[in-house]
Amino acid sequence: MLIGTIVTFINLFIFALIVGGLIYLFVLLVKALRKYLKAEPVRKEKAETARTLGEILKAHRAACKMTQEFVAEALGVSRQAVSKWESGVSHS
Repeated sequence: MLIGTIVTFINLFIFALIVGGLIYLFVLLVKALRKYLKAEPVRKEKAETARTLGEILKAHRAACKMTQEFVAEALGVSRQAVSKWESGVSHS
């Protein structure tokens, strides 16, 4: 009789641990999903890093109203080098 009661108590305890663990995992899953759903879209600065260096160089040069010749002279390279960088033909 006493052993049966102890075994029953142990079984209930193990069952409670399993149920508690499952509830805890469910809570973690819900928190993760809520965080994911509330997440902001990728910031402009991060999206810009996906562009190539040539695209960024060309966009900034155009925004500053600079010519390829001006940029080339300021950097000490040829205009053709700047053109190749912007078009992606050359990576150096």
